[in-house]
Amino acid sequence: MVIVSRLFSVLVILMGLGLAIGGAQLVWLKGSPYYLLAGLVLVVAALQIWRGRRSGALLLAVLAVLTVPWALWESGADFWALFPRVMAPFALAAIGLWLAPSASDGTRPAPWRVGGVVFALLFVMGFGLAFMPHGVVRPDASMAYQPPTGDNQPVDWSAYGRTTEGRRDAPFNQINRETVGKLQLAWSYRTGDLKPGVDQHTPLQLGDTVYSCTRNDKIIALDADTGKERWTFDPQAKSPFWQRCRGLGHYRAEAAAPAAASTTAEGQCRDRIIQTTIDARLIALDARTGKPCKDFGDKGTVALSQNMGLVRPGFYFQTSAPLVARDLIVVGGWVVDNQMRGEPSGVIRAFSARTGELVWAWDLGNPDTTRLPPEGQTYTLGTPNMWTTASYDDRLGLIYAPLGNATPDYYGVGRPAHSDAYNATLVALDVATGRPRWKFQTVHHDIWDYDLPSQPALIDLPDGQGGSTPAVLQTTKRGQIFLLNRATGEPLAEVTEKAVTQEGAVPEEKLSPTQPYSTGMPSIGAERLSEQRMWGMTMFDQLLCRIEFRKLRYDGDFTPPGLVRSIQHPGNVGGLNWGSVSVDTANQRVFLNDIRVPSVFQLVPRDDYAAFSKKYPPVSDGHGPSAQLGTPYGIYTNIWFSALGVPCVQPPFGTLTAIDLKTRKVAWQVPAGTAQQLGPMGVKLNMPMPIGMPTYAGTLSTAGGLVFFAGFQDFYLRAYDAQTGAEVWKHEMPVGSSATPMTYVSPRTGKQYIVVSAGGAAYSAERGDYVLAFALP
Repeated sequence: MVIVSRLFSVLVILMGLGLAIGGAQLVWLKGSPYYLLAGLVLVVAALQIWRGRRSGALLLAVLAVLTVPWALWESGADFWALFPRVMAPFALAAIGLWLAPSASDGTRPAPWRVGGVVFALLFVMGFGLAFMPHGVVRPDASMAYQPPTGDNQPVDWSAYGRTTEGRRDAPFNQINRETVGKLQLAWSYRTGDLKPGVDQHTPLQLGDTVYSCTRNDKIIALDADTGKERWTFDPQAKSPFWQRCRGLGHYRAEAAAPAAASTTAEGQCRDRIIQTTIDARLIALDARTGKPCKDFGDKGTVALSQNMGLVRPGFYFQTSAPLVARDLIVVGGWVVDNQMRGEPSGVIRAFSARTGELVWAWDLGNPDTTRLPPEGQTYTLGTPNMWTTASYDDRLGLIYAPLGNATPDYYGVGRPAHSDAYNATLVALDVATGRPRWKFQTVHHDIWDYDLPSQPALIDLPDGQGGSTPAVLQTTKRGQIFLLNRATGEPLAEVTEKAVTQEGAVPEEKLSPTQPYSTGMPSIGAERLSEQRMWGMTMFDQLLCRIEFRKLRYDGDFTPPGLVRSIQHPGNVGGLNWGSVSVDTANQRVFLNDIRVPSVFQLVPRDDYAAFSKKYPPVSDGHGPSAQLGTPYGIYTNIWFSALGVPCVQPPFGTLTAIDLKTRKVAWQVPAGTAQQLGPMGVKLNMPMPIGMPTYAGTLSTAGGLVFFAGFQDFYLRAYDAQTGAEVWKHEMPVGSSATPMTYVSPRTGKQYIVVSAGGAAYSAERGDYVLAFALP
């Protein structure tokens, strides 16, 4: 026992020295004195334990007891905030009291034994509670909910968001809250594409066929009831990075134009699968055969790089699904971030879905260009781009285009006025001409990479007079949700201009004094950071995060990038990212998922960048340290993790949320999955703690009163009760998913299927090539 006690004392003194040294640094930085005091107590306790004195164990017990009120004072009753603060002191007290030296008669005094057992039980109880959900927002009983009604008549899932309105709302109720527990795997298919890239696609379904695309743009047509392959098409697309296909488009020629009569008369290419590729091509395929439509472009293909000037490999292509509106295919493009000024144009173009001919172009840098640029010129380089998918209202004849920002993202000096006017802006374009009807900017002079990432959702809101108001809902990386009149662009939920910090930018930068906040809607995961909100799995890495927080510059929202390393929260990955939302139209509820991981960034003067880049090598896709050529600075940016590879802010790191549009409040919120597949420094612990992890992809809402989501990091597809947020079903997948589920009813069997692509979860190295379909037995 003496040897064990001395080994324990060595461990305690090492822990105490670490806390004392780190705690002294934190105090020097004007932070909490707790860690310094706790470290000193541990050092004294360790020395007493080494000497065989019970006072050492008593000191450990006193430290554990006094830690509790300090922890409650700092963080309240939030479980995840308490976890790293009290667990280590409880464990040390339990072991110390258990090892306390015996009395002279050889017996261990009962109070010491009891104290050791009590602290051990508190530790075990705290560890056990870590496997229960925390931070759950329960449904408000005052928010009315009527079980949705639907039918099971087959309706095609013919666009990325089911329809061009982007609501991901299926009218089927065969799979509902009562039957979902019986859901089981009906069929699976493996695409064979395990090449580099990320699988993020949502399939289409037309009649009895499902159409899937892979990370490298291979298209597969599958039997909707069996998953049996019908045809494949591989465009042999290549890109040096950022390989992904989020979705496809569909065009149906209801009445043949004279030039297309020969093909449509025979049924060839009447139904067209529209594809954009990672090497900037637009392709139309016969939905029945998978063969290119010869009357479209050049034997089925249009080169989207035309009139874009010099396009370096990987600098411009399409990652998101094209929009098909009337007889037009509307596309924007992904432009690699932060490499240089003068990158390819963000022009939005509309091509004839029948012929591939360019019908109109919107070049925001040159409004006089309505189709092709003047002879010998290109579309305006470096303008804000639309890398996500647009939405479309056929009644109003408007396309809703969410724009990013002009590269580079983090330095705005010298940007032309037309770019500043459209950065991070939702624009309504006339479908016939491509001319802007209205615009709404969500960030002024964006130097934070807060581009609009998600497809807008078009929702009709009751106007209280028996009619409805056409609305468009736009989510943002900032965690702000803007609700606008989609006919006029005027806010339907209050938007307030608030003053933001003007400190910390490079001297020549001119910041906007205010920024728009959607105060009439809830914000998601955008709470202001503080030292008290820094986190770690243990008190030790939490201390390191607190020290780093004090060293970094942070002045709240819109802390600008400057020469000192700074915190950006929400980070440049979100907030709310490209997965968009789903909608329960009957109950006016919106379902969304979010990311709560801050970023760190710093501008590096050009003269220092060469040496800096040796320590922090630049990334080619712009999502990390980058050169920003053509500006006086390179940029360092990355996600902010602790020494153990865990975000430095307290959980949840991601949630699923339901927002009630009638009350404009959160109806419920739950953590997004567990840490079952994760662990410190990449070591899987297989502990399903429902800590809520960062997620990509989006939700699916059905008339069965269910919300489906697969973008967790623990490899599960889950279903939630749309009314309460309660988990009602889950199924483990071979790998995780970064894709949005979809659903359909087979016209042949009348059976409803839930389909999802499982190609790998966010932040996971594991990859897959699965398309999975679930149905009732």
